[in-house]
Amino acid sequence: METHVTFYWGKTGEILFSGWPGAGRSLFSYTVALFFVFLLAFTVEWLSHARLTASAANDVAAGMVQTAMYGVRVGLAFVVMLAVMSFNVGVLLAAVAGYSVGFLLYGSRVFSGSKINPSLDPSVSDLPPLNC
Repeated sequence: METHVTFYWGKTGEILFSGWPGAGRSLFSYTVALFFVFLLAFTVEWLSHARLTASAANDVAAGMVQTAMYGVRVGLAFVVMLAVMSFNVGVLLAAVAGYSVGFLLYGSRVFSGSKINPSLDPSVSDLPPLNC
């Protein structure tokens, strides 16, 4: 298998695992892989804006939940980064689209009055933002 060190466009590359998205390298398996990367990035963005602990919860228990969710979020973000390191342009676009749609739904002002994002107050999220 050829390893790419520059960006390329094609369905023949491997993403995250040896032999994945499939030995046949069909367009369907490549599309499923791109959708998986999209969902991973979307989930990272959702976790960045989610309220996962009750305000009246025990501080120690709430802190443990926050810590666990932070670890999950950072782990998923690293998996998305490793997928993008396959240097496949489709994977890069799927990751950017996942982060963008996630931010649109959970972090932007577009849905500030809806049930998806009830408040833009930074204290609504349990986790600090991912910083570069």
